[in-house]
Amino acid sequence: MSTEKPMNLLFCTPGEDPTPWLQAFRDALPGAMMRAWQAGDTAPADYAAVWRPPAEVLRGRSGLKAVFNLGAGVDPILDMLSREPDTLPESVPLIRLEDAGMAAQMIEYVTYAALRYMRRFDTYERQREAHQWTVLEAARPADFPIAVMGLGKLGAAVSSTLAKAGWPVRGWSRTAKAIEGVQTFAGDAALAPFLAGAKMLVNLLPSTPETRGLLGKAVFEPLAEGAFLVNIARGAHVVDIDLLDAIRRGKIAAAMLDVFAQEPLPADHPFWQEPKITITPHISAMTLRTEAVAQIVGKIRALERGEKVSGVVDRIRGY
Repeated sequence: MSTEKPMNLLFCTPGEDPTPWLQAFRDALPGAMMRAWQAGDTAPADYAAVWRPPAEVLRGRSGLKAVFNLGAGVDPILDMLSREPDTLPESVPLIRLEDAGMAAQMIEYVTYAALRYMRRFDTYERQREAHQWTVLEAARPADFPIAVMGLGKLGAAVSSTLAKAGWPVRGWSRTAKAIEGVQTFAGDAALAPFLAGAKMLVNLLPSTPETRGLLGKAVFEPLAEGAFLVNIARGAHVVDIDLLDAIRRGKIAAAMLDVFAQEPLPADHPFWQEPKITITPHISAMTLRTEAVAQIVGKIRALERGEKVSGVVDRIRGY
């Protein structure tokens, strides 16, 4: 009879029913012990799968081999670790989801925004409310250059798809990248030429100290007059007051925002009162349970074999 101890996996997503997740993990890891974290749980765990966990979930957790973040954005955990660095030792890797069904959703979201703004459907919606019948000038993708900030796996997928659909696409990242059909720029010196004359700016940057507050007046001014903004990365990237000012001046014709510095967006936030801002509740790329569990389980098995896995977060860079 085997004396090997079963693997223990700890799960925590505050405010969400853990039952479907635990069952999915049990189906994918037969023989493993799965449990949802509850206050006061200090028992050992080999792995943890979490989303915005309280510090108590990880603090003092002996024997952890890795922590899996149930999303691509790891800034909530990194913010917690900046306050309490001992909560998760450097020796324990923090691993983010890579795509897991998110790229397809982001492609759909951004493609919808590009079509909506290029074809002026937002303007036609306002005309309909005013009972106004006015035919606007026709538009072509070739006359609607799109600038995508952030060329990681998700940004690269969005950029490539837009380019294949006929839009002139530029991509910007901190380090040089090459994507077929996309004109790429890298580094601070290339930011202004990357932005110059773009009709739509799409933000897919990671949240780091260098990128927070980046989307402000200095970034908006080089864009084409009456450009559009789509933010599906993090709300902290946008300087809210600068965006509102740019919209009121006509520099930005409209914005489609899926993420905000504070979520849920407070009822008294001025974005709610601006008709040219479309608000969605952080749904541009929702975590898909089946794909996420398959990816995490695959990486657990690789780690158990002593293999390296991708998606390990560099805590200094922030992604």
